[in-house]
Amino acid sequence: MLLDLSGPYSDLNGMGSQIGATMAVEDFGGSVLGPPIELLAIDHQNKADLASAKAREWFSKDGVEAIMEVVGSSAALAVQDIARDANKVVMMNAPAASRLVNESCSPTSVLYTFNTYAIAQTVGKAVVRQGGKSWFFIAADYAFGAGLMQDTGVVVQEAGGTVLGSAKHPLNMSDFSAPLLQAQSSGADVIALANGGADTINAIKQASQFGIGRGKQRLVALVAMITDIHSLGLESAQGLLLTEAFYWDMNEQTRAWSRRFFERMKRMPTMLQAGAYSSTLHYLQAVQAAGTAETGAVMAQMRRMPVQDFFAPGGRIREDGQMVHDMYLFQVKSPAESKGPWDYYKLVATIPGDQAFQPLSESKCPLVNKAR
Repeated sequence: MLLDLSGPYSDLNGMGSQIGATMAVEDFGGSVLGPPIELLAIDHQNKADLASAKAREWFSKDGVEAIMEVVGSSAALAVQDIARDANKVVMMNAPAASRLVNESCSPTSVLYTFNTYAIAQTVGKAVVRQGGKSWFFIAADYAFGAGLMQDTGVVVQEAGGTVLGSAKHPLNMSDFSAPLLQAQSSGADVIALANGGADTINAIKQASQFGIGRGKQRLVALVAMITDIHSLGLESAQGLLLTEAFYWDMNEQTRAWSRRFFERMKRMPTMLQAGAYSSTLHYLQAVQAAGTAETGAVMAQMRRMPVQDFFAPGGRIREDGQMVHDMYLFQVKSPAESKGPWDYYKLVATIPGDQAFQPLSESKCPLVNKAR
């Protein structure tokens, strides 16, 4: 696992994703086809070159059969190429760039939890329907931010809205005053944050200082997860619309697993951490069913087998590498609506997987073109 254990995304994945994958290994029984399962994890510090170097080392020297996570879309794109060349499996929960299953798709990789297209189709469409016709984006300046801004911009324009402008920022920025003032002066109905983790938290906190979100302009966090809401507090985050693939308090199955996770982490899981469990378990089940860890056989088995667990009942992996499953539109509760710690969301809509994710008819993945 190539994780962010100390940077801006560490709350969203980090040690929690390592714990999620460890729980999957334990629940599977600790061994597969005889040998014990060993889980390795490093902090790649959100550096694509460091992630690439470690992936090469693991595949060429250390006998690693599969990488279960690569945090960050830029690092994921680089590692995906390395895994393709080495004919090794790579599972991705934290990256969201739709390019991973479009132009850069690979026969040995799976994008498991979400992507920028699905985010745009859920929260983007919902905000436009509510009257948010003109948009200004504040985006992280790398593949994830660019993809999220592009996919959401297309949805806005197709719905009859307009994009008035954008401002990009480096990863892990502390002062958002300049892009926020630029967005505020644009007069856009919606100021959309196309970033994540600590960047989203800092931007939302500073936006409140400028009065953004309390007047006609609406602040939208395109990617915000439960740990972000926990850090912000309901007083600051109430009313936010957001897209998730998972929420701990949806049903008995999600609650049961999440309470086990909470015992170890002392916080509820994000969708990325729950996805780390589900994707690791699905991979191990495929190895067991295929009777081999050989990549081609395992990938074929993972595509044949539906995902049947608390995370994505009825999920399926397509030929472009996208795991298709339902997505959810949530609104953050007010302090008065919350019944206790971590009771943060109310469900607004469930978006079926075939509506949330890009249809194969629109795919730019060469693997899909060959399959047609």
